[in-house]
Amino acid sequence: MTTPSLNRIAGAPISWGVCEVPDWGYQLTPERVLKEMREVGLAATEFGPDGFLPAAPEAMAKVLADHDLHAVGGFTPLLLHVPGHDPLPEAERLLAGYDASKAEVLVLSAITGQDGYDSRPELDADGWQLLLSNLDRLTALAAERGVRAVLHPHVGTMVENGDDVRRVLEHSSISLCLDTGHLLIGGTDPAELTRQAPERIAHTHMKDVDASLAAKVQSGRLSYTDAVRAGMYRPLGAGDVDVRAIVTHLSARGYDGWYVLEQDTILTGEPGAKGPVDDVWASAEHLRAALRADA
Repeated sequence: MTTPSLNRIAGAPISWGVCEVPDWGYQLTPERVLKEMREVGLAATEFGPDGFLPAAPEAMAKVLADHDLHAVGGFTPLLLHVPGHDPLPEAERLLAGYDASKAEVLVLSAITGQDGYDSRPELDADGWQLLLSNLDRLTALAAERGVRAVLHPHVGTMVENGDDVRRVLEHSSISLCLDTGHLLIGGTDPAELTRQAPERIAHTHMKDVDASLAAKVQSGRLSYTDAVRAGMYRPLGAGDVDVRAIVTHLSARGYDGWYVLEQDTILTGEPGAKGPVDDVWASAEHLRAALRADA
């Protein structure tokens, strides 16, 4: 049995340790990452950080086509809460490349303005009003170009915890990227959010989490980066996220977006024949089984 959703499973370079954060770890080449994505049978990839794929849209499209991969879109960290800073010009620059690669989703993250994801400031009412207004402006800008903007709640950003997510759902029209790991670490049950608001979910980042390490991040006993280094993110089915319930709720709603496999990883050097691809294989097989069960 096959389902349309089985053709909507994508990869993300962060599963191979490729990340925008300075000094994150050893960075693999696009050639290895994209080749291994196809070996796993993934249909598409997110762009990864600036510089991972060619900046010129036509060149990017050719690299992806050479590896028989479609473009999903990209993780886009933007400063959304600072007076006098307009995030739209940067978004317009990025969206200009979406046509050539036929990318569909602009994955927004409300960054703090600091490097990394180990801390964040608190927003006042004016800051929240500006952030929410910018989310709606970016949603409209993307829609004008046939692209779906989604907000990615993310540890160490201005939208991290359950109260933040509720505020966005109640006071903005933007759809969500359901990142099953970041939500859990931030204190939101991703399966319950999927049950309560499936109509607001237009994109997913599927990852599993070791809840004991997540608890240390929540309590401040461990930094986010150190927890990632310690293996907080696990292959699907090997952690504490209820992947099956999430897939069931989305399938019941007729979800037709991408399932992007993400397992944030920090590498210390070039892996041998095995490496991150083994965990991606395990996640892909677990997700395929869950999708078939709900077909």
